[in-house]
Amino acid sequence: MEILRVEHLSKIYGSGETAVKALDDISFSVNKGEFVAIIGASGSGKSTLLHLLGGVDRPSSGKVYVDGTDIYGLDENKLAIFRRRQLGLIYQFYNLIPVLTVEENMTLPLLLDGQKVDQNHLQELLKVLTLENRIDHLPNQLSGGQQQRVSIGRALINHPALILADEPTGNLDSKNSEEIVGLLKGVNKQYNQTLIMITHDERIALQADRIISIQDGKIAKDEVIRL
Repeated sequence: MEILRVEHLSKIYGSGETAVKALDDISFSVNKGEFVAIIGASGSGKSTLLHLLGGVDRPSSGKVYVDGTDIYGLDENKLAIFRRRQLGLIYQFYNLIPVLTVEENMTLPLLLDGQKVDQNHLQELLKVLTLENRIDHLPNQLSGGQQQRVSIGRALINHPALILADEPTGNLDSKNSEEIVGLLKGVNKQYNQTLIMITHDERIALQADRIISIQDGKIAKDEVIRL
């Protein structure tokens, strides 16, 4: 079942002679439960693409449909609510709130949305992420790998349609990188959670089901690695 459809997506920064085309007429779709890696050199447009998929930035032209919803057909308030409920974002630098505990950081999207925390789901995520003994810790009391696990838990707490990960291992050593990718792969399989990951590391990309290569703002290659 299709969970994401991108139609003729373009993004231009600036105007006139100084205009820079970051994305140039990109189209593709992703099925529910797929693990897709997006790779490309620095400046190729891959992070711009992820930001547009996540509703963080608006395209110059084109459409993004997430679970049938035209996200850029929504006004700013409705888009913010949709993003909070349906899109789980994982960044390279964790973006945790320093004065909140592990539990508070993970459940923040629910609290901002006025929803009740499903304690069973929370406890299950804490176990999967091996954070059961860190629930009352603050971010500065955690390792980099543990902080990234908290950000993964925060992204998963709402059962989103899509998890979007922007270089999630870029700030970690090789051991922690392997653990985080292993966790994301496990979440992808265990929850049939659709995962789209930006990475510059080809070894990580090869663990995905499918690799989309971006070059000069266009899709240079789209290949299925495993069914």
